[in-house]
Amino acid sequence: MAGSSPMDSLISIAGSVSTASTKKRVRIFREELPPIIANSDMSPELTSLLVDIIFKTFPIYDDGGSRKAVNDVIVRTLGEVTFMKSFAAALVQAMEKQSKFQSHVGCYSLLKWSCLLLSRSQFAKVSRNALCRVAAAQASLLHIVMQRSFREQRACRKTFLHLFSQSPDVYNIYIEEVKDARIPYKDTPELLCLLLEFSSAVPSKFEKSKPIFLDIYVKAVLNAREKPPKGLSESFRPLFAHISHDDLQSIVIPSSVKMLKRNPEIVLDSVGILLSSVGLDLSKYAKEILSVILPQARHADDERRVAALAIVRCLSQKSSDPDACESMFDAVKAVLGGSEGRLTFPYQRIGMINALLELSNAPEGKYLNSLARTVCGFLLTFYKDEGNEEVKLAILSAIGSWAARFADAVQPDLLLFFSSGLKEKEALRRGHLRCLQAISKNPDALLQISSLLGPLVQLVKTGFTKAVQRLDGIYALYIVGMIAAADIKAEETVAKEKIWSLISQNEPSLVANSMVAKLSIEDCILCVDLLEVLLVEHSHRVLETFSAKLLLQLLLFLICHSSWNVRKKTYDATKKIIAAAPQLSEVLLIEFAGFLSLVGEKISILKMSDADNSPDNQLHVLPSVEVLVKALSVISSTALSTAPSVSTRIIFCSHHPCIIGTAKRDAVWRRLHKCLRTLGFDVIGIISATVGSICKSLIGPMGLMSAIPLEQTASIYSLRTLMSIAPEDTYSEFEKHLINLPDRHSHDMLSENDIQIFRTPEGILSNEQGVYIAESITSKHAKPIEDNINSNHHGKREVSSRGAAGGGKKDGGKSTKKADKGKTAKEEAREQLLREEASIREKVREIQKNLSLMLNAMGEMAVSNPVFAHSQLPSLVKFVDPLLRSPVVGDVAYETSVKLARCLVYPLCNWALDIATALRLIVTDEVRIQFELIPTVDEVAEERPSMGLFERIVNGLSVSCKSGPLPVDSFTFVFPIMERVLLSSKRTGLHDDVLRILYMHMDPLLPLPRLRMLSALYHVLGVVPAYQASIGPALNELCLGLQPDEVASALYGVYAKDVHVRMACLNAVKCIPSVSGRTLPQNVEVATNIWIALHDPEKSVAEAAEDLWDRYGYEIGTDYSGIFKALSHINYNVRLAAAEALAAALDENPDSIQESLSTLFSLYIRDSGFDEENLDVGWLGRQGIALALHSAADVLRTKDLPVVMTFLISRALADPNADVRGRMINAGVMIIDRHGRDNVSLLFPIFENYLNKKASDEEKYDLVREGVVIFTGALAKHLAKDDPKVHAVVEKLLDVLNTPSEAVQRAVSSCLSPLMRSKQDDAAALVSRLLNQLMKSEKYGERRGAAFGLAGVLKGLGLLSLKKYGVVTVLREAFADRSSAKSREGALLAFECLCEYLGRLFEPYVIQMLPLLLVSFSDQVIAVREAAECAARAMMSQLSAQGVKLVLPSLLKGLEDKAWRTKQSSVQLLGAMAYCAPQQLSQCLPKIVPKLTEVLTDTHPKVQSAGQTALQQVGSVIKNPEIASLVPTLLMGLTDPNDYTKYSLDILLQTTFINSIDAPSLALLVPIVHRGLRERSADTKKKASQIVGNMCSLVTEPKDMIPYIGLLLPEVKKVLVDPIPEVRSVAARAIGSLIRGMGEENFPDLVPWLFDTLKSDNSNVERSGAAQGLSEVLAALGTKYFENVLPDIIRNCSHQKASVRDGYLTLFKYFPRSLGVQFQNYLQLVLPAILDGLADENESVRDAALGAGHVLVEHYATTSLPLLLPAVEDGIFNDNWRIRQSSVELLGDLLFKVAGTSGKALLEGGSDDEGASTEAHGRAIIEVLGRDKRNEVLAALYMVRTDVSITVRQAALHVWKTIVANTPKTLKEIMPVLMNTLITSLASASSERRQVAGRALGELVRKLGERVLPLIIPILSKGLKDPDASRRQGVRLSVYVVVRNLTPEDMATKG
Repeated sequence: MAGSSPMDSLISIAGSVSTASTKKRVRIFREELPPIIANSDMSPELTSLLVDIIFKTFPIYDDGGSRKAVNDVIVRTLGEVTFMKSFAAALVQAMEKQSKFQSHVGCYSLLKWSCLLLSRSQFAKVSRNALCRVAAAQASLLHIVMQRSFREQRACRKTFLHLFSQSPDVYNIYIEEVKDARIPYKDTPELLCLLLEFSSAVPSKFEKSKPIFLDIYVKAVLNAREKPPKGLSESFRPLFAHISHDDLQSIVIPSSVKMLKRNPEIVLDSVGILLSSVGLDLSKYAKEILSVILPQARHADDERRVAALAIVRCLSQKSSDPDACESMFDAVKAVLGGSEGRLTFPYQRIGMINALLELSNAPEGKYLNSLARTVCGFLLTFYKDEGNEEVKLAILSAIGSWAARFADAVQPDLLLFFSSGLKEKEALRRGHLRCLQAISKNPDALLQISSLLGPLVQLVKTGFTKAVQRLDGIYALYIVGMIAAADIKAEETVAKEKIWSLISQNEPSLVANSMVAKLSIEDCILCVDLLEVLLVEHSHRVLETFSAKLLLQLLLFLICHSSWNVRKKTYDATKKIIAAAPQLSEVLLIEFAGFLSLVGEKISILKMSDADNSPDNQLHVLPSVEVLVKALSVISSTALSTAPSVSTRIIFCSHHPCIIGTAKRDAVWRRLHKCLRTLGFDVIGIISATVGSICKSLIGPMGLMSAIPLEQTASIYSLRTLMSIAPEDTYSEFEKHLINLPDRHSHDMLSENDIQIFRTPEGILSNEQGVYIAESITSKHAKPIEDNINSNHHGKREVSSRGAAGGGKKDGGKSTKKADKGKTAKEEAREQLLREEASIREKVREIQKNLSLMLNAMGEMAVSNPVFAHSQLPSLVKFVDPLLRSPVVGDVAYETSVKLARCLVYPLCNWALDIATALRLIVTDEVRIQFELIPTVDEVAEERPSMGLFERIVNGLSVSCKSGPLPVDSFTFVFPIMERVLLSSKRTGLHDDVLRILYMHMDPLLPLPRLRMLSALYHVLGVVPAYQASIGPALNELCLGLQPDEVASALYGVYAKDVHVRMACLNAVKCIPSVSGRTLPQNVEVATNIWIALHDPEKSVAEAAEDLWDRYGYEIGTDYSGIFKALSHINYNVRLAAAEALAAALDENPDSIQESLSTLFSLYIRDSGFDEENLDVGWLGRQGIALALHSAADVLRTKDLPVVMTFLISRALADPNADVRGRMINAGVMIIDRHGRDNVSLLFPIFENYLNKKASDEEKYDLVREGVVIFTGALAKHLAKDDPKVHAVVEKLLDVLNTPSEAVQRAVSSCLSPLMRSKQDDAAALVSRLLNQLMKSEKYGERRGAAFGLAGVLKGLGLLSLKKYGVVTVLREAFADRSSAKSREGALLAFECLCEYLGRLFEPYVIQMLPLLLVSFSDQVIAVREAAECAARAMMSQLSAQGVKLVLPSLLKGLEDKAWRTKQSSVQLLGAMAYCAPQQLSQCLPKIVPKLTEVLTDTHPKVQSAGQTALQQVGSVIKNPEIASLVPTLLMGLTDPNDYTKYSLDILLQTTFINSIDAPSLALLVPIVHRGLRERSADTKKKASQIVGNMCSLVTEPKDMIPYIGLLLPEVKKVLVDPIPEVRSVAARAIGSLIRGMGEENFPDLVPWLFDTLKSDNSNVERSGAAQGLSEVLAALGTKYFENVLPDIIRNCSHQKASVRDGYLTLFKYFPRSLGVQFQNYLQLVLPAILDGLADENESVRDAALGAGHVLVEHYATTSLPLLLPAVEDGIFNDNWRIRQSSVELLGDLLFKVAGTSGKALLEGGSDDEGASTEAHGRAIIEVLGRDKRNEVLAALYMVRTDVSITVRQAALHVWKTIVANTPKTLKEIMPVLMNTLITSLASASSERRQVAGRALGELVRKLGERVLPLIIPILSKGLKDPDASRRQGVRLSVYVVVRNLTPEDMATKG
């Protein structure tokens, strides 16, 4: 926001302040807002907007960091009065609004801000009324907040106490305002409480303000007309705690007593709070207060009685005077005695008795023992006289209370009373028992009541045998237990009575949970006491008799009771029980885990049904999560102290889902850990020491393998936490379990049938699945299917429903009878199958469950400690990846994969879901989906609105790799995705990014998946050769990290189809350390791979492999299994290389020939036959064997020949594949050629035997016979000239000629030629016979065979035989025979074969027969026309250069003929010229293609069609694969140039050319490019120029381009002077490329033309184009040429003609771009010319010079700064203002470049000293220039800010504001240098310079007088003593300027 105004910046911030990101919030308020506030005046508009921004935060900023950042901004800004007022108004408004709506949202923040307003600003002093309003609002909000959480309450209290301590004035004002009731406190007393709390902490303040508070209390509470809120009374507690007797006696008690007498209902509660809070002895006030309280204690209103009794309790507790206690007893006794009238109603008597009970709370003292006896005696007497049961129960409670405290009260009469009372009715009996229970808690009284043991034991027996009296039994048992614990005799008595066994038989759990759930809180506490007594005092006997499990379940029920009192009691009891019986700790935790599971089941049942219908006896009320957590905390702390081994159960329970609730998974554990640590337990240490056993337990049957889902989840969560405590040990144990997991193996052994059964529903056989689906669809539409939770009954329901479907109600009886009958055998068999399938299904489900649990656990463990999991990703992936394709657990494995992906390095983990999805697609091999998800190049270019899966992932990888390569584990994890992209069958839009990422991960030391990376790169190199330049080095780098055992796999690239891939592989393998160091161990696979490469058909590959073989250093050996395998490789080049390799290996090891031949023959047999779809899949292998036999022809020995020939004849020649058959024949012929001369006698019988035997299979025999005849013919040439066998062989060969197979006919033709030396005598007849067959045979195959035979015969007889036997004449006649199409076709066939076999020897006849051939193209018979085309192709392919010259004119002339047929024929023949030899082709195509293009517009459609066909023929012979694929597009461009020229150019530009462009390619390209150059569209011209530039660098031979130069160059010149700069630029580069590729000699006029244009008077555009073109040409011609012309260029920069100067200066604008770094060597020569140009009188020349200067700075600012800066500095002080302006602009460019800023900031408005720079820019300039140079530059710049020329001033000001952040600070730094510059300038001879310096100094003093004068004056004082007179003069002028610009204030200040 450097260039925007503060207002705009705030508006921008206002839009983003509501972000949910805490980081962004903090950044806004810590980094963005403070600079804006600091650098701007707080205008009302700005302040208002800032306040709005702040108040947007309070409802949404709930985290501490964000709030603190906002508070800091408020504190920083409150000093501004404008802001303070605006902020205060908004604050009060917001507080009142929240108070009105009673909303707690943001209340704390508002309160905090209000305190900041009062403490950090002058607000408190501005207006008392405004302060009161804020205080009132604070009181209202405090009331809301103090009802919130304890944390918020504490924070508010702390904030206000801090305010009062920091701002005493505010406190004093608050006290005054409270006193005057201007701050409300009746309904919102919290602020009053805080004031009291603060003052009570400071005695001096308290004493001062106490009267005020007492007065408020008396008025607001004690003298209130209506009952005050409880909160108001509570708020005075700090006052009561520090109140004195004087205040109490003189003020409080009188007012209280007065109100208790007058309106007791108003103040009863308040007085209770008062008395409970005071810390004084109340003895002296007890009697007075009691007298007014006792009437309320017997009041009819329950609330009054309760409040009165609370006051009595306080008086009793706080009265230490015995007399006071006695007097209170007497007062109560008197009332009960009727002193105030008869107590008619029971509640009155109960009130008084309860008052006596409360008196038992008096402090301990001996005097109380006698009082206790007196009270108990009085109560016994009263009991006897009382008739009301409720009153009697109250009396019993009072007796119990007094006797429990004072054992002396237990007298014989009391025991007698209890003895008879135990025989009372139910209610009174229980009252007596409760009384005894209270007494039994006093150890001193236990022995006294032991006499009651007998009746109590009887009650226990009765209670536990009769359910009605069970509660009495429980009370009695407790008392008995207490007595027995204190008295040994009593314990013996209990044992004799067999109480324990009696109880365990009747109630094993002691007290049933169902009963406990109905008991009162008091009775539940008794149960807790009972458990404590039994398990602490009688644990041995109880645990022998009772089940500990049941007792502990009861304890757990009570520890999770809904009542806090019960729970509190149970907590204490639990601690005592575990301490007494440590062995129970683990059992208790196990039971607690079970209890949690019961809670979970209950919750799930409640969710399923509204009503609680569960018959669960153990759980009646759902405990809250908080209750469960507290219970666990108590149990854990107790258990750990006695048995540290329970840590497993503790961690397990703390992660149970029921105890976690909705919190984070480890929230309970963290809380528990903190609690235990506070208690002194080193839980982490305990767990770390036993982590192995903990893991085993968590993974075992009581954990992960438990049958209860909740326990499984708890185990997973526990393992997750363990991973954060001890990751290595936890994972190690988990991994052991993973490795030994039997379910993993069982899963892999599942069959397809098992999976099918698993997917089939219960009750249906897997083979009935289709029927089931159909039925279920029918039933779905017919009636709704009832859901049943228990799916195990599904099968039964299905069967029964089918049974019932047939009959209605009437037939019920019949159907029953039928059902009773025995089942049929079919039904029994089906049921047996169902049982078997159910067993399998259950097995698969068990596997699914266990594997799913392990996967879930693994995922959670990984996520809990992603850093550790990241290091284990390879091993985790090994387990998960195979399961991704599982039909059983695939989905769970996918979820785990997502979690593993979340452990990847940041920020790659943000794409976890996408990465896991892609990995699943890859593992499951969803190829179609993958290819749909990977975008093509076009799709990426189109910038689709949303990215696909793979795009998002690659984008994520790119983002993650910005800071460097990924860690190796992350890279290995995501590599399969990159691999999938790279293995695409074509280039995708992601290839570039993926490769760039891959190249970053090549470190040879890291454990990368190198072999997979190599394989992927080999594939990419084959698919997209354009990547060769980058992939080659990458392969080399990858191989640096390969080990010797990986070399063989790295060499698989030699089996690639493409030569460049094979070469890249070999070059890369040489980089492997063991290969380059020649330390590679012997390895058959390595040797095989290199050996095959050594015999590659491509010479360059073989040469590279030779070097590698040299480094290998071992022999090939005799293991050829790898070579045999390669013979069936999919790539032909590999098969061919393997064949040659095998031959070479056999040559080195002749002894292995026989075995190898056997292997080859066996492989042939293996590869024979067809697959299920009747496809011949093994033909590649058989072809490889044929190639091997062909290559091995030279190495075969004589003894091997019969075996090979027998194999060929018996099997190979009958091969069903024609290609294999032909190659086998060739192999046989080759073997015969090599060995036939010496083995005629051996081989001839073999062939003759086969030819003479009878055929069993006619078709097969014919195939073999053809081959054998050819073999015979090949062998016959080794016979003697006069051998009679020759004639027979010739006859057989002629017969085979009739075979309709071109391969056979060619082979026969080749065999005939050598045999003709023996047939000279029969030659005429033979030729005649063949000619006859050629012209007259009915079958095409026979005529074609005759043509081949004739060519072979004539070749053997010699060229003269053509004339001798009149062959040409016969052919001419046949051509002319219009009556016989066969004759014409035959002649053409013969013509084709003669051209092919005789080659250029036949060329003279070709010229003669050309007209006849032309005629044949327009023949009416299709067969003749097709034969003409074939003949033309053959003819053209054999033409010499001279032949082309002879043929071409006549064909071109034919195009001008009016007859369309002639034109058509000529066009067709011209098309056939595409098949000329390459040299001839490049000669003729430049002439042919333009003519063919013209033909496309011919009027006759057939001529047009012929033209298109001819161009297609030209396209068909293109060897460049890239152009070949574009032929259809190029032809469209030629056919329809208007519509397709631009499209064709686009396609060409998008194509990456790896292979060189051949002549046919050029022929098609140039017309389109030529057309593009002539288009009006600038875009089209630009593209065409670009292609022209690229072409010459891609042509095989530069001379191929020469014919087209004359066509293209004129057009490129026109484009070079195009008005559009971009077009000119591309044309210039194209010309440079032409010169670079073809040399200057091919463009003799180009350079002179460019220089001439540069000097011309034409437009600037033409000169600029010429300059640009010339710069590229000079760069192409080299440094020496450039240095020769440079002086002339510099000289012309000062030419008298402005246009010439303009043109030559423009050259310097383009030299840096074309020459690059080289040009900086000439800067010293060039700079003066440019600087001169800056001052030129002609504007266009100045612009050209300035443009050149800008470019020089742009390119060389950092590398040639020492050269550029001095020249620019000198220009700043030049007398010519134009040079000064240009120099300032150039200096700006330099500084911008150095500082790293664009310099384009808009600096509108503000003062001249406000900059848009940052400190970083300044530091960058200092770092590059050095501080001294930087000071000099800035001094000069500052001076010219006041230049006489406005344009110079503006330029200097712009530069200054852009690079200087703080003007005053910068001036202070540069002041010495600046003054030196100014003094020097003032002493200058130049008047302008003196004027500028004076203005600068004046401005400096005017604007910054106070700041700079202390710096300036010392410098001037020193300057006056300078020895240089001119400098002294400058100093004097400076003094004058300073004094003239000083203000009066400055003068006064400086004296």
